[in-house]
Amino acid sequence: MGNMLHITSGDIAGGSLKKAALPGEVFVWHDILYDGPRRAPGWPDAETLNARAFFLEESTGGGLDRRKVAETLRRQYRKLAASAPDRRIVLWFDACLFDQSMLAHVLACLRSRNVQKIELLCVDAFPGIEPYHGLGQLQPDQLASLFVRRRPVTDAQLGFAEQVDAAFAAQDFRALAGLSRMADAPLPWVPAAAARWLQERPDPETGLGRLESLALEAIRSGCETPGKIFASVAAAENPPQFWGDTTLWAKINKLAERKPPLVSISGPRDRLPQWESDLRLDDFKI
Repeated sequence: MGNMLHITSGDIAGGSLKKAALPGEVFVWHDILYDGPRRAPGWPDAETLNARAFFLEESTGGGLDRRKVAETLRRQYRKLAASAPDRRIVLWFDACLFDQSMLAHVLACLRSRNVQKIELLCVDAFPGIEPYHGLGQLQPDQLASLFVRRRPVTDAQLGFAEQVDAAFAAQDFRALAGLSRMADAPLPWVPAAAARWLQERPDPETGLGRLESLALEAIRSGCETPGKIFASVAAAENPPQFWGDTTLWAKINKLAERKPPLVSISGPRDRLPQWESDLRLDDFKI
């Protein structure tokens, strides 16, 4: 049990897992696997990692440095590669689009390395927490209580994960639509995740995806500050929420960059900061 590796998707969940007194090592996976440049599915080559690092730098408005991102990505795959085939790996993932696309990719990579002992823990609800979005909402003792609910990953799930990873890697919307309609998917939260990503495709009439539309509705209803817009959009979103503030600020910035602009941003800068910044979000108005 001491040789166990716990992999999860969020720094908050990862920090709580480390405090949960579970056996083994905790490792947090960082990436956005539902979006970005088209890539080959499964284990990435150096060119793919560099392209993803560039995408993450661009999508955060330069908030993330591509060189640091590339090193983080390389370190993650080195971690997987160093895992012996018989090391027990426990995957802690949420039911949202962000996590389900990442789960599929990690499973596809583990299968390519012939890792045999993989267990999965994924829940879409927890008693007393409403709305429930994910593991990051849970305290260490609550996470520890879920440990007994982990289940071995089956061959059917591994094969399905490769299918899902291929669909997201190619941004194959026909394949994603097929996944969204599945009634008995081996990874049961994938269909809803695929359906949610399809909603981000530009609307034929407005040219906006769902998250952009929700942000614009919040602004037009009178929400002027980033915090109020976030709260309004989160309330309108169907849980589990796949996006965080960085993603939402990027969408608002894009609304301001449209020609003609759909919103205007006033404050210390003409765009919201999309990563760590010394600027106070309360000083911005939209």
